[in-house]
Amino acid sequence: MADTTVPSISRALDLTGRVALVTGSTSGIGKGIAFQLAALGAAVIVNGRSEGRGAEVVAAIEALGGRAAFEACDLTDAGQCQALVDRAAAHFGRLDILVNNAADTSRGDVRSTTIEDWDRIHAINLRAPFFLMQAAVPHLERQGGGAILNIGSINAYIGEPKLTAYSSAKGGLMTLTRNAAAQLNTAKIRVNQINVGWTLTEGEEKVKREQEGKGDEWVAEAVKTRPFGRLLEPADTAFAVAYYVSDAAACVTGSVMDLEQYPVGAPPAW
Repeated sequence: MADTTVPSISRALDLTGRVALVTGSTSGIGKGIAFQLAALGAAVIVNGRSEGRGAEVVAAIEALGGRAAFEACDLTDAGQCQALVDRAAAHFGRLDILVNNAADTSRGDVRSTTIEDWDRIHAINLRAPFFLMQAAVPHLERQGGGAILNIGSINAYIGEPKLTAYSSAKGGLMTLTRNAAAQLNTAKIRVNQINVGWTLTEGEEKVKREQEGKGDEWVAEAVKTRPFGRLLEPADTAFAVAYYVSDAAACVTGSVMDLEQYPVGAPPAW
């Protein structure tokens, strides 16, 4: 006889009736998150810079029986961040989940990073998540609580030399996550973060070719360095996000998960 005091994982992961805003969800990790949350029953607000790609993602989610809508936003503009959250909440009548996924991974080290690059990278990776969280809190409080999930990076701890500004911003995001979690727990708003490792996405492919001058061989060479025989994929992060924003993690807040094939500090050839 089943123990009815233990809830099923499928019931805990059910997001039916909830509304999620996922920034940077027209491609890559964000797109994978949007599809996963829609598959679990959430209505999803897809966000990005391209209305064409946004429409494609929305249509694909709807073709699978899900509910979705697209909202564009310049995340470097704090006022637009507020407006994005308000529009997202108005579209389906509520807001329960905010996933801060949008990122700028432009390369640059201590010597080469310009003021313009530094400001833009921090605006997208750190400032925008703050103002989006700030705008989301009243909507989440109206529902009696909710979940905020920040997509960070394993670079938050030290980071690669070529990712100085990005690493700095993701380190700040990790502290912001824990600080907000400590403030918002009494409102039953949970704030967590996933520090994602090396992931194969359209964006990574573009940066490797355009900013690092890599050829077709870069993926095969990268895979040779991975102990599990592949780079991470958007689905890996999407599965983890599903846990954090669902009732499966109902009492988890201020948590930072390192989603990576090497423990932090371990040399690649352990």
